[in-house]
Amino acid sequence: MFKKRKFILKNFIIRNIYKIFILKLLKIKKHSSIIHHSPSTIHRPPFTVHRLPFIVLIMLWSACGVPRASFTHLQNSYTAPATVQFKNTSTGAERYEWDFGDGTLSDTLSPVHQYTHSGNYLVTLKARKGKQSIDYQEYIAVRSPDDCTVKLGTEFGDMTIMLFHDTPEHRDNFLKLISQQFYDDLLFHRVVPGFVIQGGDPKSRNASLSKRIGSGGPGYTVPAEFSHNRIHVRGALAAARDDNPQKASSGSQFYIVDGRECTAEGLDKVEKERGFRYTSEQRTLYLREGGAPQLDQEYTVFGMVVEGLDVIDKITALETKNDRPQQNVTMKIREIE
Repeated sequence: MFKKRKFILKNFIIRNIYKIFILKLLKIKKHSSIIHHSPSTIHRPPFTVHRLPFIVLIMLWSACGVPRASFTHLQNSYTAPATVQFKNTSTGAERYEWDFGDGTLSDTLSPVHQYTHSGNYLVTLKARKGKQSIDYQEYIAVRSPDDCTVKLGTEFGDMTIMLFHDTPEHRDNFLKLISQQFYDDLLFHRVVPGFVIQGGDPKSRNASLSKRIGSGGPGYTVPAEFSHNRIHVRGALAAARDDNPQKASSGSQFYIVDGRECTAEGLDKVEKERGFRYTSEQRTLYLREGGAPQLDQEYTVFGMVVEGLDVIDKITALETKNDRPQQNVTMKIREIE
């Protein structure tokens, strides 16, 4: 019923526009016939006046067949992980194609899409009708959560880890890999009591005790994000790396600081060698908790264990050979909603 009314209204508009231009054309012709001219100077309306009604009709007819693409959503910005409900407000189309800007596509009329990570995503809606199509684009802003925590599970217990908001590239990369279950069943392949426990090498999955591991990764690095606010106190989560001059981090390998007792003299030495100064609060933390200050400003710290430090003690108590535990310690990491 709605389509029939729409068709009647369209025809009514076209017929009335046509009548108006015909009347104007007849008026011009009547006026020009009253005035007498010599044969060589007979006045005729311009070419465009004669053709204008037909041109307008053609344009109107063409416009009626072109689809219009548009969509709306509920908020101006979202916090990751974000679920966005898109409402398709397009008209005149037979089918639709969505590109959500994160590599995901859909042909649903009004889809619901989840963005797991922060970023500005350019969403494109393509409306199609026959061979005609038109695009509508809009950015969707997804901000990072101020507090983001993950749970790292082992057979020795769980560790709850808070990820820092001032190291966004490392945090978002870590969350991306977690969402892909990248870390499931990987090993803590390097354990050095009084220093660190390290894991995240994809080559360690199902690795035998005789296999050399520790050099694997996802095939990319993450730029260093050093911050004087983040130090290698006991329980710090940091990114491993090789000796590249940019100090870029491994795309997946990380370590958690076990550390050892620190002294004021040792902290003074680090300050002198590295050319920076610890705050009084940072010095108090090191003196009370211990850590690995020699790593500060050399490796990116992007999180902290806030619960389950005893798991570190249980893992570092294992027998090792060339820093490899002689008992495989697997992990699973999940984001805490």
